[in-house]
Amino acid sequence: MKERRTTRQVMVGDVAVGGDARVSVQSMTTTKTADVDGTLAQIYALAGAGADIVRCTCNEEAAAEGLARIVPRSPVPIIADIHFQYRLALAAMEAGVQGLRLNPGNIRKPEHIKLVAREALDRKLPIRIGVNAGSLDPAMAEAHGGITPEALVASAMHELALFEEVGFDDVKISVKASNVALMIDSYRLLSETTDRPLHLGVTEAGPPPAGLIKSTAGIATLLAEGIGDTIRYSLTAEPVEEARAGRQLLEALGLRERKGLDLIACPSCGRAEVDVIRVASEAQAALEARNIPLQVAVMGCVVNGPGEAREADLGIAAGRGKGHLFVRGHVVRVVPEAEMVSALVEEAERILAEGIEARIAAADSDAEAIAEATRAEILADTGLDANDDASRIERVRHAADENG
Repeated sequence: MKERRTTRQVMVGDVAVGGDARVSVQSMTTTKTADVDGTLAQIYALAGAGADIVRCTCNEEAAAEGLARIVPRSPVPIIADIHFQYRLALAAMEAGVQGLRLNPGNIRKPEHIKLVAREALDRKLPIRIGVNAGSLDPAMAEAHGGITPEALVASAMHELALFEEVGFDDVKISVKASNVALMIDSYRLLSETTDRPLHLGVTEAGPPPAGLIKSTAGIATLLAEGIGDTIRYSLTAEPVEEARAGRQLLEALGLRERKGLDLIACPSCGRAEVDVIRVASEAQAALEARNIPLQVAVMGCVVNGPGEAREADLGIAAGRGKGHLFVRGHVVRVVPEAEMVSALVEEAERILAEGIEARIAAADSDAEAIAEATRAEILADTGLDANDDASRIERVRHAADENG
């Protein structure tokens, strides 16, 4: 991970974006904004899944009126998404939103853009310049040889220049594309062009799993290069999946403290004595339902499991009809195989209540000995080469020699 690029900072309500602030997660509601109760229910679900900021469409007067009722009851700052009609930006500000998103591709008259910027300046309200490859101003595309990184960045900088003419400076920028390579190159160029905070996203990424893969490829690449201050997954799915994915990505990169479950599991091997996929799925469902913010491992055998997953906060490994429960690599309990998931959940809750060290200290006195005896028994039956590695390697060498 490269050191994060230094940017200016803006405030979206009480959420700082840019500067030394942590990378924030955004998502967008899919309800009709005029449906106040339905939209609020989705906003609360998004906040619970990890969204720091939520965007709502403001595409009609009824939506602006809905925002007036939504904003005071929202647990997170609300950004109004504006397309085509600049007057709805003015209405959204009257409704009390904490930020705007304007698309330079469909609000093009300078006098309209500057009018919105003046009003935002008076209210100390940030605006995101949201450039999108799919709605790029045709004049920009023509001037820069098509939909290129240069064209997307030029569109953003043109809008920024209009803001600066009226003294408005509270700006975030995005240059999104559905093509991952174009998105990455555009943000790299933008980061070299301005020190404004950047909102990352692959637009119209599609449904999971492909949408998750595309979004992660683009967003994670840039974050690893130190580029990006706030992120949004754009999935054809329930928006809660967007917030959850964004939060998990930041946790995986070490950019946010773990808030939710991080479950790891072995892919199974010749020694596995349990259906790892089934146990992992059951454990994930049970732990996520309790919002357990730990790294938990589900391993197929006790021979290697506790050692391979010794950095996990908690784990369980199967062996001879039993589950060997371990905390940071120390086997603390041995339970019947049928109780593996329930024991894992119980121990996770105890760790949250008592702490890692206390649970290691409270280990059953014979747990390590039972685990070692089971390990020796399995090794006696399977040998050291349970996956037939030696013969595989011999075949690999033979094939390589023949082709040489």
